[in-house]
Amino acid sequence: MNFCQAANTDFSTFVGSQECDQGSAFGGDFDVSPCFTHYGCPNEMSDLPGNGRAAARGGAASRIPRCAPPQRQRQTPTTMARSPRINCSFRPVFHERTTNEDDSVLTQQLWKLARKTGHLNLSNKALAKVPERLYDINEADADSKAVNLEQLTIKEEDAWWNQVPLTNLDLSSNTLTHLSPKIANLQQSLTVLTLHDNALVELPPEIGKLEKLMRLNVSHNKLSQLPRETYSLPELRHLNISYNAFNELDPDISDLHMLEFLDAGHNNIQSLPGGIGFLVRLTALLLPHNHIKELPPDLVNMRSLQKLDLMQNDLTCLPEDMGLLRKLECLYLQHNDILELPNFEGNEALSELHASNNFIMTVPKAMCSNLPHLKILDLRDNKITELPDELCLLRNLNRLDVSNNTISMLPVTLSSLAHLISLQVDGNPIKTIRRDIIQCGTTRILKTLHERALAKAKEDGSDVAGSTLAAGISVTRLSGGQADDGELPNKYPDRYQQQHQFQYQHQCPCQYHQQHQGGVAPHGYMYKSLSQCQEYHEQIQRHLYKPESYQSSLASGQQSRECRGVMYQQQQQHPYQQKHHYQQQAVHPRWVYKLRHTRTLAVNLEELTEVPEQVFQIARNEGVHVVDFARNQLSTLPSGLQHMHDLVTELVLSHNLIGYVPQFISQFTRITFLNLSNNLLSDLPKEFGVLNTLRELNIANNRFEFIPNGVFELQGLEILVASENHIKMLNVSGLKSMPRLSTLDLRNNDIDLIPPTLGNLTKITHLELVGNPFRQPRHQILMKGTEAIMSYLRDRIPT
Repeated sequence: MNFCQAANTDFSTFVGSQECDQGSAFGGDFDVSPCFTHYGCPNEMSDLPGNGRAAARGGAASRIPRCAPPQRQRQTPTTMARSPRINCSFRPVFHERTTNEDDSVLTQQLWKLARKTGHLNLSNKALAKVPERLYDINEADADSKAVNLEQLTIKEEDAWWNQVPLTNLDLSSNTLTHLSPKIANLQQSLTVLTLHDNALVELPPEIGKLEKLMRLNVSHNKLSQLPRETYSLPELRHLNISYNAFNELDPDISDLHMLEFLDAGHNNIQSLPGGIGFLVRLTALLLPHNHIKELPPDLVNMRSLQKLDLMQNDLTCLPEDMGLLRKLECLYLQHNDILELPNFEGNEALSELHASNNFIMTVPKAMCSNLPHLKILDLRDNKITELPDELCLLRNLNRLDVSNNTISMLPVTLSSLAHLISLQVDGNPIKTIRRDIIQCGTTRILKTLHERALAKAKEDGSDVAGSTLAAGISVTRLSGGQADDGELPNKYPDRYQQQHQFQYQHQCPCQYHQQHQGGVAPHGYMYKSLSQCQEYHEQIQRHLYKPESYQSSLASGQQSRECRGVMYQQQQQHPYQQKHHYQQQAVHPRWVYKLRHTRTLAVNLEELTEVPEQVFQIARNEGVHVVDFARNQLSTLPSGLQHMHDLVTELVLSHNLIGYVPQFISQFTRITFLNLSNNLLSDLPKEFGVLNTLRELNIANNRFEFIPNGVFELQGLEILVASENHIKMLNVSGLKSMPRLSTLDLRNNDIDLIPPTLGNLTKITHLELVGNPFRQPRHQILMKGTEAIMSYLRDRIPT
């Protein structure tokens, strides 16, 4: 067919050239034939009257095999003239929103719901402008006032006097560029305003009239500054300005005296204003991914600060008086230019220190003794050449990462860290440990270090209890994380002058008795280790050390000046006449001070079978609320714990030989964390369910064949770890009765069937089921995460 023939072709006879009806395409009845709206149906192209290729071949079929065309009546010009031509007026998917479209988003249903609950969610509605009627949502509309009394009686909840003022407005994930000054109409009620993920370039000054505003989120916008009126908001507690274009923080930000949370990360901030230290209520300061080179000196005045995030900046050092931040718990310093770490004296609450990707060359020894509660220490990708032996003083350390440094030797004292579960040393030129041992992981490395510590102790001709390793264990455990050097710190509140020093000479009571009989002045004795006194061990049955340690120490004849146990003070009474009343006067002053200062009683790796009640009485008098007796040989909970039932908030008894839990556990009215993992437990007492304050329970690696019924009564439990047991079935109804449960770990048990109704427990956000013998869900689904598992289970619920 030539071009002339193509020009004379009547394209109106094409069956497939009908245009698509907009009404049928969007909500109307959908017909198959209009789908081919422009090019026609491929099955009919060979039969069309104007098909040139078919005519050229003399009506022969196409060389491309096609399905047989459906039998349908051929349309004639007469029939086609009767059907009106369909108007095609498509609206593109991406188009400029009109005001009417924005107003239509606020439907009557959303309007009523907002006036009933006080919450309005217009997130992800593609709004270019906030509906104007929203600003009058707190006013009674004409329809509400016009209804008569009879109508109000039928639906009284819709009455205007029963409506709730708008308190929470969510306009996030839209295309807003400006906010109307009419936002001031909500000044008497609005407490939460969410504007993140928009295109805002400025905020109206009227936002400063929102007197009750407590949370303002304007992250992920294009803001370069906030109006000055924002800093006069009297109740603002949460401010998020991250992912914007700020070059600096306004000095007026210090006027937000009630501010508790500030996130200014992912901006271009070069420095912090000098008055930022006036934010004394601030608990979290997040400044990651900026260009801050120096911290202002008054930053340490934020005495309530708990989390400080300074990663991805240009810092070279930290303030010397970081210890003034006594409540600081998490410090993030990754990817800076820091050359050395401070001693962190005073930061005893610090639990996480992340300082990877810097230029740190040494780990301060003093830092190890000043951070007794540190759990995570991340020092990878630095220039560290040596690790100090004092790392063993970090007795609560769970994770230590020193990979990619230049460390050639690991200290054997690392094996004394009872809670260390992750040790990363890859990327170091370590020559003292074989590569295959390092590749086996943390457990094998610590075992190797422990064996070398024992061998070193034997070479020195002394038992482990008297060796350097033991000093890193027993002394530091009882003294709260610091070695006992016999001197009290300058800040010790009960410190005496040197002229009264004889009142605090401490010695073994047996040695005291022998020397006193010999007529030697008692105040002339120096410290004597209890581990060297076999006679004391025979008279005090509930000991803190192994008998072998006493005998070995006696045989070695060492006269240690350390006080590793409970030491007596000089009194006029005979020591044995007061052995039942030595709780207050018999304890080494430094140990008492550390108990008082850290509020922690931790004795690990001592192979204890019993603990004297006096220890708990002393701990109670000093206000201790954390008790840790992990990695010992206790067969049950020490009875002396009852003295601290109204103080303990964290109790760690993992890696013992505990076979049963006594009923008095129900008396712990303040406990929030309980770790009973790696014991011999098969059940828990019925009274266990009264622990309503318990938030995390770890019973992993025991002998449970079912989750105890008392656990299902824990209304406040959020985390339940029951892996490595012999649990055979799941009690879904019991799990359903736990309203706050969010994490459930059941790995490596004997569960052979997962009930599909488990998928209805949508509050569980983290579920671990790997290592069980069930067939469904398959391993591939388990690897996709909790959402995939829950969705799979819900799909299998029979209808």
